[in-house]
Amino acid sequence: MADQNDTEKTEEPTDKKLEQALEKGDAPRSQELKHFFMLAGGALLIGGYGGGLAGSLNRDMLKYIEMGYTFRMDSIQILSIWREAAGMVLAALMMPLLVLVVAAMAGTILQQRPVWAVAKLKPDFSKLSPMRGLKRMFSPQSAMEMAKNILKLIIVGAIVIFMVWPDRGRLDTLMQVDLMGVMGYLQTTVLKMFVAVAALMALLGGGDYLFQRFEFMKQQRMTRQEIRDEHKQSEGDPQIKARVRQIRAERARGRMMAAVPDATVVIVNPTHYAVALKYEHQQMAAPVCVAKGIDAIALRIRAVAEENKVPVVENPSLARALYATAEIDREISPDNYKAVAEVISFVMRLKEKRRRSWR
Repeated sequence: MADQNDTEKTEEPTDKKLEQALEKGDAPRSQELKHFFMLAGGALLIGGYGGGLAGSLNRDMLKYIEMGYTFRMDSIQILSIWREAAGMVLAALMMPLLVLVVAAMAGTILQQRPVWAVAKLKPDFSKLSPMRGLKRMFSPQSAMEMAKNILKLIIVGAIVIFMVWPDRGRLDTLMQVDLMGVMGYLQTTVLKMFVAVAALMALLGGGDYLFQRFEFMKQQRMTRQEIRDEHKQSEGDPQIKARVRQIRAERARGRMMAAVPDATVVIVNPTHYAVALKYEHQQMAAPVCVAKGIDAIALRIRAVAEENKVPVVENPSLARALYATAEIDREISPDNYKAVAEVISFVMRLKEKRRRSWR
């Protein structure tokens, strides 16, 4: 049962898994939201730029209509007219095209941050497999796409009919209206269509994005074993880390034991705590802790001190206080100066007496 749970993708994807998917170009995105931004940009263009664009094209093209008889109708002249007219149209449409491109880019960027996915540029020959093609055709995502396309056709068709049908009687009279009047009517009607379609596309795009995100998160789910493996890769194997800590502790203990023979005094309690202090009157402002330990390590410190004739002083309360506050290779706390000074003075007097007795 535990093995089955480890192989089933039941866990939510980690941030690292989502970041890796984004680097590959995989992210939840809705084409409907991008279409909404393009429709909204088109509505802004029609409402704010449509009248000016129509007027500009009308002024530029008017000479070809009013003074068409003055142009020679040979191949060179016709080609020149086509070039000039195409340049006028392109110049007028440059701003609308730029707005639509920016709107499409905004619709993509707002759904996911830009990323250069090289993996998407590599050819994937597995997509040529007929079986995979059939699976994609009959997948829930394909069904969703088909449903969305049918819904969009129905919506757009209904909006066109709803907007045009009330003015069906006016269409016959447009033949008697000048060009600017026709352009004004078309601008108003098309703007209404764009606004209505964009509003409905916003609802459709929001629902589609939620669906795409749900499917994406479902595809990115991980097994418990994958999460453990990722944790090991990012944090390191716990067994290896424990072994590294053990080796470091052993090395630190070895350096600490090597410093005990040079200690001035070892204060003990008498078997559970041991703290080795070093003090040189002319070179140190305060005693320095060179080694400390409890239980087995304390016994080892005491044994090394006795082997190297380092004075061992039993003072249970001071030993516990030093062990709790002192750090290796650091000066002791000022709170313990007085008690340690008394111990060191006692050791110095004892050494002086021994030296005199040897003479």
